Amino acid sequence: MGELQAKGFWYSEWAFPLFVACLASGIFAGTHLYYVYHVGAFNDIAIVAMLEAGIKGGGYGAAAAFGASFLFARILEGPLVGILDIGGSLQTGIGIGVPALMLGAGFTAPLTSFPLALATGALLGFIIGTVIILIRKYTINASNSTFGADVMMGAGNAAGRYLGPLIIISAIMASIPVGLGATVGAAIFYYYNKPIAGGAIIGAMLLGAIFPIPTQ
Repeated sequence: MGELQAKGFWYSEWAFPLFVACLASGIFAGTHLYYVYHVGAFNDIAIVAMLEAGIKGGGYGAAAAFGASFLFARILEGPLVGILDIGGSLQTGIGIGVPALMLGAGFTAPLTSFPLALATGALLGFIIGTVIILIRKYTINASNSTFGADVMMGAGNAAGRYLGPLIIISAIMASIPVGLGATVGAAIFYYYNKPIAGGAIIGAMLLGAIFPIPTQ
């Protein structure tokens, strides 16, 4: 039964480009919604602000460089670690970087037409998924070396452990209740041997909802 499942569609390598195409299609369509209706982008506010600056005439250079660099790095990382960072590759790269490049070059049609946005995102996603599978096929799968992938997979988690104290300090500087929430949350997560950054964030959000920080 297990062998049959391993050979099924969900385990096949060539299903991966199809999934990436679906994801990229939705994300690019979300950017189309933002470009036309100023709502719907799938990304952080700060990153969307780069695209917004270009739409308002400030130039697309920052958004294009930031998004494209993320996309390029994730395409190289994906085959090695076997994981595609959706936030960096698709949300930032396909959702912000590629649209900024197109708009900067004067190609507005993929951003103004919803069907064309869906098709453009799907095509880009399929290409990215295919490239990742091909790179993986001729590197990791064709060699006994990990190419440093094991180090790359652990680096992010290891670095994230040191963010907990910084989050607590930032929460305390924001307000005493929020700081207490972050401290208690981090302590609970530490007790259960979990990353304290997650507990600090959850605690700060809970106490921040009860004791909101007044806007200046």
